[in-house]
Amino acid sequence: MSAIVTEELNTAPFDPRFPNQNQTRYCWQSYVDFHRCQKIKGADFAPCEYFQKVYKSICPNSWIEKWDSQREAGTFPKKI
Repeated sequence: MSAIVTEELNTAPFDPRFPNQNQTRYCWQSYVDFHRCQKIKGADFAPCEYFQKVYKSICPNSWIEKWDSQREAGTFPKKI
C-alpha cells in the first residue's frame, strides 16, 4: 500500500497593479523583480523567493526558458 502525498498548490495573490484577467504584465514584472532582488540582496535573501513563486505560478514555462536564455546571452530586453 502506497502513501498518498498531498501538496498544497498556490497561485499568485491578487496585485492591484494588475487588476485585469490578462496577467502577462504581472508575470513579466515578477520575473524582473525576482532577478533584481537577487542581484541587489544576494541569492540567499529569502524574501526574493516571493517573486519567484509568483512568476513560476503564472508564467508559461516557455517564456521563463526564453528569458533565462536571454539573460545568459546578455540580450534580455530589460535592465536587471
